[in-house]
Amino acid sequence: MQAHIKDVVREMTVASDEDRITFPEVVQALAKAGVERYHADLVVATRTYFMPDGAFEVVESLVPSGAAPADLDLAAVADAVAAIQSGAIQYREFCARITAAGCVGYLVSLIGRRVIYYGRTGDSHTEWFPGAQR
Repeated sequence: MQAHIKDVVREMTVASDEDRITFPEVVQALAKAGVERYHADLVVATRTYFMPDGAFEVVESLVPSGAAPADLDLAAVADAVAAIQSGAIQYREFCARITAAGCVGYLVSLIGRRVIYYGRTGDSHTEWFPGAQR
C-alpha cells in the first residue's frame, strides 16, 4: 500500500475514534484513496483496510467498553445504526452500543455499498448505505 494511502487510513481511524468525522466523510476519503473495503475488529481493536490489488494496512483503533454477549441483538444494532445516521450519537458511543448488542466486528464494503455487522456465533446484520441499490 502506498505511503499516502496509509496516511489516509490512519487519519480516518484516528478521526473516527476521536469523534471528529462522520461515516460518510470516512467513506468519501477512503473511496478517493482507492480503498475497496475495511474490517473493524471490535475485540482486537484494529481496522484492516484493503486495496483492490490485495494490499492492506492494519491500524490500531479504540477498544469498545465491555465484552460482547454471545447473542447478536439485531434490533439493537439497527437502532445504533439509526442513531449514528441521525447524528444522535457519535462513533465511540456507536461502538459501545453495537458491542453491548453482541457485535464483535463489521465489514464495510465501499464497492458493495454496505456494512455487515456480525456476532460471536456468526449471526449478522447487513446495513446498506443510504441510497444504495440492492
